[in-house]
Amino acid sequence: MNSPTSSPPPPSEPAEDADDDLAGPACTMVFNASDPSGAAGLAADTTAIASVGGHALPIVTGAYIRDTGEILDHFSFDEEAVTEQARTVLEDIEVQVFKIGFVGSPENVSAIAEITSDYAEVPVVAYMPNLSWWDEDKIDEYLDAFRELILPQTTVLVGNHSTLRRWLLPDWDGDRNPTPRDIAKAAAAMGVPYTLVTGMPLPDQHVENVLTSPQAVLVSEKFELFEAVFSGAGETLSAALAALLASGSELAEATTEAMSYLDRCLDGGFRPGMGHILPDRMFWAQPEEDGEGEESDEAIDEETLRAIAALEAQNETRH
Repeated sequence: MNSPTSSPPPPSEPAEDADDDLAGPACTMVFNASDPSGAAGLAADTTAIASVGGHALPIVTGAYIRDTGEILDHFSFDEEAVTEQARTVLEDIEVQVFKIGFVGSPENVSAIAEITSDYAEVPVVAYMPNLSWWDEDKIDEYLDAFRELILPQTTVLVGNHSTLRRWLLPDWDGDRNPTPRDIAKAAAAMGVPYTLVTGMPLPDQHVENVLTSPQAVLVSEKFELFEAVFSGAGETLSAALAALLASGSELAEATTEAMSYLDRCLDGGFRPGMGHILPDRMFWAQPEEDGEGEESDEAIDEETLRAIAALEAQNETRH
């Protein structure tokens, strides 16, 4: 279990191989639900991890029934199915980081906690999404299990300010909003050394994302609010952070890079359906039509100049 003042353990070094060129990208094992809309869940995790240069090992814990606008229902896998998926891969592949999203049931929470405890040297990034779409009784059971079993093993807890406040500081009665450090202190009481709090409201249509321990703020970035409703931003950020840690980046550096990556994803956001806007997690792979046109024009101009020069040379030869 991580102590509140300890640093996250470094990602495991890849096993030495006769051919180091085959080692490939660092591996992040992700526990999450399948999302058929591609907004969040494993779809978000695997795409974000690949986009920042990692290799995802996706463990399916259940499936959402949803579109890009709302979650209608969720079906949870049996905990034995979750365990068998993970154990089989872990016997074959060395994992540098675990990332835990929404896993659907207290039974799955327990099964995953047992797995991660067997690999105590591997850092854990835990993301807590907004569960307001779910039944209240199920929410309470799930959060209690997550608090008791996952948080003591968590290296970095990621979540929106309002979500983490309601969960970790339900009795907060101060006149002011709890700060990210207030939330980090509550998480530290459960064994979490670092908390990444997103969406902290600021004046003038800005929000702040803060990586903090109970003792000090490590990273703080201010962003202007987009005039849009996004689905999957938290999954994107936490998955990118996990993959960057797996690749060997220091925590503060990985957090800054992951937040910059998310900002670019949101800036390139798109609406594939009639619901919310989704982050473009592969924004860098989109063709730049204007740039391509400029390159084509430049190429044409160069060819024209060469042709003119050739004609001039011919004329000089004739004369």
